[in-house]
Amino acid sequence: MAQRADEWVLRDKVSRRMKQIAIYGKGGIGKSTVASNLSLALAGKGHRVMQVGCDPKRDSTRTLTGGRLIPTVLETFRDRLRLGQDEYSITLEEIVHRGAGGVLCVESGGPEPGVGCAGRGVLTAIQILRDLRAFETYDLDVVIYDVLGDVVCGGFAQPIRAGFARNIYLVCSGEFMSLYAANNIAKAIARLAS
Repeated sequence: MAQRADEWVLRDKVSRRMKQIAIYGKGGIGKSTVASNLSLALAGKGHRVMQVGCDPKRDSTRTLTGGRLIPTVLETFRDRLRLGQDEYSITLEEIVHRGAGGVLCVESGGPEPGVGCAGRGVLTAIQILRDLRAFETYDLDVVIYDVLGDVVCGGFAQPIRAGFARNIYLVCSGEFMSLYAANNIAKAIARLAS
């Protein structure tokens, strides 16, 4: 998979378009491991890579940051609001962290327990990255979204719906719940493909 993704990156790099890849799968299936390894492999080939964790558990970037939990976009956003500050005072330096191989790491985070929708958190985090022009600022070749696939509500479909991710991979096993989640994700992809 890394070889094929590398070929796509090179092809898009010629046309100066950033490649955006979404990795979906049921929790615990290994999608974060796949995403982290793919990010590291592409960075090792000289590409500028950002991995965006879109799972409230925020385990996507832990492998790349030596086990460290980085502050999430939503934590930073909520801190601004609690302090009565403008949410647009968030800086890229607060939410983008350098990981192994130079991979830039971002975690969207989730709502406080019992409040809000985790999918909405993904939507908010991606919008903040867009508003801060993170992709252009870091002149990225590849953005990899590591997205929870247990629930395919609108927020978790955001990387597909907003046209961010053009390439989508499903990580699954032969276990029923994994196949069930993969089937639901495939239905969402088909619905949003246009």
